[in-house]
Amino acid sequence: MPPSANHVPQDSMAAEQHYAERIGWLRAVVLGANDGIVSTASLLVGVAAAETGSSNIMLAGLAGLMAGAMSMAAGEYVSVSSQADTERADLQRERRELEDDPEFEHRELAEIYMQRGLDQDLARQVAERLMAHDALGAHARDELGLSEIHTARPLQAALASAMTFALGAAVPLLIAWQSPHRLTIPLVAASSLVCLAVLGGLAASIGGANVLLGAWRVTIWGAVAMAITAGVGMLFGAVI
Repeated sequence: MPPSANHVPQDSMAAEQHYAERIGWLRAVVLGANDGIVSTASLLVGVAAAETGSSNIMLAGLAGLMAGAMSMAAGEYVSVSSQADTERADLQRERRELEDDPEFEHRELAEIYMQRGLDQDLARQVAERLMAHDALGAHARDELGLSEIHTARPLQAALASAMTFALGAAVPLLIAWQSPHRLTIPLVAASSLVCLAVLGGLAASIGGANVLLGAWRVTIWGAVAMAITAGVGMLFGAVI
Protein backbone atom coordinates (compact mmCIF):
# COMPACT_ATOMS: atom_id res chain seq x y z
CA MET A 1 0.00 0.00 0.00
CA PRO A 2 1.53 3.39 -0.99
CA PRO A 3 2.24 5.84 1.83
CA SER A 4 -0.19 8.64 2.51
CA ALA A 5 0.43 11.97 0.78
CA ASN A 6 0.69 13.59 4.17
CA HIS A 7 3.09 11.02 5.52
CA VAL A 8 6.72 12.11 5.79
CA PRO A 9 9.28 9.31 6.28
CA GLN A 10 11.08 9.61 9.59
CA ASP A 11 14.51 9.23 7.99
CA SER A 12 13.72 12.11 5.60
CA MET A 13 12.80 14.35 8.51
CA ALA A 14 16.00 13.43 10.33
CA ALA A 15 18.12 14.22 7.27
CA GLU A 16 16.56 17.65 6.67
CA GLN A 17 18.90 20.51 7.45
CA HIS A 18 18.31 24.23 7.66
CA TYR A 19 20.58 27.22 7.15
CA ALA A 20 19.96 28.31 10.75
CA GLU A 21 21.84 25.23 11.96
CA ARG A 22 25.03 26.74 10.56
CA ILE A 23 24.77 30.05 12.42
CA GLY A 24 26.87 28.95 15.40
CA TRP A 25 30.04 28.17 13.46
CA LEU A 26 29.44 30.23 10.31
CA ARG A 27 29.46 33.56 12.16
CA ALA A 28 32.73 32.81 13.96
CA VAL A 29 34.43 31.44 10.82
CA VAL A 30 33.44 34.33 8.58
CA LEU A 31 34.25 36.96 11.19
CA GLY A 32 37.65 35.43 11.93
CA ALA A 33 38.76 34.97 8.32
CA ASN A 34 37.43 38.35 7.24
CA ASP A 35 39.13 40.15 10.12
CA GLY A 36 42.37 38.26 9.50
CA ILE A 37 42.51 39.31 5.86
CA VAL A 38 41.38 42.90 6.35
CA SER A 39 43.43 43.78 9.42
CA THR A 40 46.65 42.11 8.28
CA ALA A 41 46.42 43.38 4.71
CA SER A 42 45.67 46.89 5.98
CA LEU A 43 48.60 46.68 8.38
CA LEU A 44 50.98 45.52 5.65
CA VAL A 45 49.78 48.16 3.21
CA GLY A 46 50.09 50.87 5.84
CA VAL A 47 53.62 49.87 6.80
CA ALA A 48 54.66 49.56 3.15
CA ALA A 49 53.15 52.98 2.39
CA ALA A 50 55.36 54.44 5.11
CA GLU A 51 58.34 53.33 2.95
CA THR A 52 59.83 50.97 5.51
CA GLY A 53 61.98 47.96 4.70
CA SER A 54 60.73 44.50 3.80
CA SER A 55 61.85 43.05 7.13
CA ASN A 56 59.79 45.62 9.03
CA ILE A 57 56.76 44.86 6.88
CA MET A 58 57.01 41.14 7.60
CA LEU A 59 57.64 41.70 11.30
CA ALA A 60 54.56 43.92 11.53
CA GLY A 61 52.50 41.33 9.67
CA LEU A 62 53.59 38.44 11.90
CA ALA A 63 52.93 40.47 15.03
CA GLY A 64 49.52 41.41 13.67
CA LEU A 65 48.69 37.78 12.93
CA MET A 66 49.60 36.54 16.43
CA ALA A 67 48.05 39.45 18.29
CA GLY A 68 44.91 39.37 16.16
CA ALA A 69 44.35 35.62 16.55
CA MET A 70 44.70 35.83 20.33
CA SER A 71 42.49 38.89 20.47
CA MET A 72 39.79 37.22 18.40
CA ALA A 73 39.87 34.10 20.56
CA ALA A 74 39.67 36.04 23.80
CA GLY A 75 37.00 38.40 22.52
CA GLU A 76 34.79 35.64 21.15
CA TYR A 77 35.19 33.54 24.30
CA VAL A 78 34.26 36.40 26.62
CA SER A 79 31.39 37.55 24.43
CA VAL A 80 29.84 34.13 23.90
CA SER A 81 30.44 33.17 27.54
CA SER A 82 28.41 36.20 28.59
CA GLN A 83 25.63 35.04 26.30
CA ALA A 84 25.82 31.53 27.76
CA ASP A 85 25.70 32.92 31.30
CA THR A 86 22.55 34.87 30.45
CA GLU A 87 20.94 31.78 28.93
CA ARG A 88 21.74 29.71 32.01
CA ALA A 89 20.35 32.40 34.31
CA ASP A 90 17.12 32.53 32.33
CA LEU A 91 16.77 28.75 32.39
CA GLN A 92 17.45 28.64 36.13
CA ARG A 93 14.77 31.26 36.77
CA GLU A 94 12.33 29.39 34.55
CA ARG A 95 13.07 26.17 36.39
CA ARG A 96 12.23 27.83 39.73
CA GLU A 97 9.02 29.29 38.33
CA LEU A 98 7.95 25.87 37.09
CA GLU A 99 8.51 24.42 40.55
CA ASP A 100 6.78 27.27 42.39
CA ASP A 101 3.72 27.81 40.19
CA PRO A 102 3.26 25.20 37.43
CA GLU A 103 -0.35 26.25 36.82
CA PHE A 104 0.64 29.80 35.98
CA GLU A 105 3.39 28.54 33.70
CA HIS A 106 0.86 26.31 31.94
CA ARG A 107 -1.46 29.28 31.34
CA GLU A 108 1.47 31.38 30.20
CA LEU A 109 2.53 28.78 27.63
CA ALA A 110 -1.07 28.34 26.43
CA GLU A 111 -1.38 32.10 25.91
CA ILE A 112 1.75 32.06 23.77
CA TYR A 113 0.19 29.43 21.52
CA MET A 114 -3.08 31.36 21.38
CA GLN A 115 -1.16 34.43 20.20
CA ARG A 116 0.28 32.26 17.44
CA GLY A 117 -3.17 31.30 16.17
CA LEU A 118 -4.42 28.30 18.15
CA ASP A 119 -7.84 28.40 19.76
CA GLN A 120 -8.03 28.35 23.53
CA ASP A 121 -8.81 24.65 24.03
CA LEU A 122 -6.19 23.45 21.59
CA ALA A 123 -3.59 25.84 23.03
CA ARG A 124 -4.20 24.45 26.51
CA GLN A 125 -3.96 20.87 25.26
CA VAL A 126 -0.68 21.58 23.43
CA ALA A 127 0.76 23.32 26.47
CA GLU A 128 -0.27 20.42 28.70
CA ARG A 129 1.25 17.79 26.40
CA LEU A 130 4.52 19.67 25.91
CA MET A 131 4.92 20.41 29.59
CA ALA A 132 4.27 16.77 30.43
CA HIS A 133 7.01 15.78 28.00
CA ASP A 134 9.59 18.51 28.82
CA ALA A 135 8.28 21.54 30.67
CA LEU A 136 11.58 23.41 30.84
CA GLY A 137 12.37 22.69 27.19
CA ALA A 138 8.95 23.95 26.08
CA HIS A 139 9.31 27.21 27.99
CA ALA A 140 12.93 27.66 26.91
CA ARG A 141 11.96 27.30 23.27
CA ASP A 142 8.59 29.09 23.13
CA GLU A 143 8.86 31.65 25.93
CA LEU A 144 12.58 32.48 25.98
CA GLY A 145 13.37 31.75 22.33
CA LEU A 146 16.26 29.41 23.16
CA SER A 147 17.02 26.32 21.12
CA GLU A 148 19.84 23.86 20.54
CA ILE A 149 20.64 25.56 17.22
CA HIS A 150 21.32 28.93 18.83
CA THR A 151 22.89 27.73 22.08
CA ALA A 152 26.05 29.68 22.89
CA ARG A 153 29.27 27.64 22.68
CA PRO A 154 32.16 29.83 23.89
CA LEU A 155 35.06 27.43 23.28
CA GLN A 156 33.87 26.54 19.78
CA ALA A 157 33.51 30.21 18.86
CA ALA A 158 36.93 31.10 20.30
CA LEU A 159 38.81 28.31 18.52
CA ALA A 160 37.02 28.89 15.22
CA SER A 161 37.72 32.62 15.31
CA ALA A 162 41.40 32.22 16.22
CA MET A 163 42.10 29.57 13.57
CA THR A 164 40.24 31.32 10.78
CA PHE A 165 41.83 34.67 11.68
CA ALA A 166 45.28 33.08 11.38
CA LEU A 167 44.39 31.44 8.06
CA GLY A 168 42.97 34.68 6.72
CA ALA A 169 45.98 36.70 7.90
CA ALA A 170 48.37 34.21 6.32
CA VAL A 171 47.15 35.09 2.82
CA PRO A 172 48.34 38.73 2.63
CA LEU A 173 51.40 37.83 4.70
CA LEU A 174 52.51 35.19 2.20
CA ILE A 175 51.84 37.55 -0.70
CA ALA A 176 53.95 40.26 0.94
CA TRP A 177 56.75 37.77 1.59
CA GLN A 178 56.88 36.68 -2.07
CA SER A 179 56.34 40.15 -3.61
CA PRO A 180 59.07 42.51 -4.83
CA HIS A 181 59.25 45.41 -2.41
CA ARG A 182 57.97 48.01 -4.88
CA LEU A 183 54.91 45.83 -5.70
CA THR A 184 53.98 44.96 -2.12
CA ILE A 185 51.07 47.39 -1.86
CA PRO A 186 49.27 46.57 -5.14
CA LEU A 187 49.81 42.81 -4.88
CA VAL A 188 48.72 42.58 -1.23
CA ALA A 189 45.72 44.82 -1.82
CA ALA A 190 44.57 43.04 -5.00
CA SER A 191 45.00 39.49 -3.67
CA SER A 192 43.30 40.39 -0.39
CA LEU A 193 40.30 41.91 -2.16
CA VAL A 194 39.97 38.79 -4.32
CA CYS A 195 40.08 36.59 -1.21
CA LEU A 196 37.52 38.79 0.53
CA ALA A 197 35.18 38.55 -2.45
CA VAL A 198 35.49 34.76 -2.50
CA LEU A 199 35.00 34.56 1.27
CA GLY A 200 31.95 36.82 1.21
CA GLY A 201 30.38 34.91 -1.67
CA LEU A 202 31.10 31.52 -0.07
CA ALA A 203 29.68 32.60 3.28
CA ALA A 204 26.56 33.95 1.60
CA SER A 205 26.13 30.70 -0.35
CA ILE A 206 26.48 28.55 2.78
CA GLY A 207 24.03 30.78 4.63
CA GLY A 208 21.51 30.78 1.79
CA ALA A 209 21.92 34.49 0.99
CA ASN A 210 22.67 36.40 -2.22
CA VAL A 211 26.21 35.50 -3.31
CA LEU A 212 26.97 38.72 -5.21
CA LEU A 213 25.72 40.90 -2.37
CA GLY A 214 27.76 38.92 0.16
CA ALA A 215 30.91 39.26 -1.94
CA TRP A 216 30.38 42.97 -2.61
CA ARG A 217 29.79 44.13 0.95
CA VAL A 218 32.85 42.30 2.29
CA THR A 219 35.09 43.53 -0.53
CA ILE A 220 34.08 47.18 -0.34
CA TRP A 221 34.74 47.45 3.39
CA GLY A 222 38.09 45.73 2.99
CA ALA A 223 39.05 48.21 0.29
CA VAL A 224 38.03 51.13 2.51
CA ALA A 225 40.10 49.78 5.42
CA MET A 226 43.22 49.32 3.31
CA ALA A 227 42.85 52.73 1.65
CA ILE A 228 42.57 54.51 5.00
CA THR A 229 45.55 52.67 6.48
CA ALA A 230 47.66 53.35 3.41
CA GLY A 231 46.78 57.02 3.69
CA VAL A 232 47.85 57.09 7.33
CA GLY A 233 51.14 55.39 6.43
CA MET A 234 51.90 57.88 3.67
CA LEU A 235 50.95 60.93 5.75
CA PHE A 236 52.73 60.09 8.99
CA GLY A 237 55.36 57.60 7.93
CA ALA A 238 54.10 55.10 10.52
CA VAL A 239 51.12 52.94 11.24
CA ILE A 240 48.92 54.25 14.05
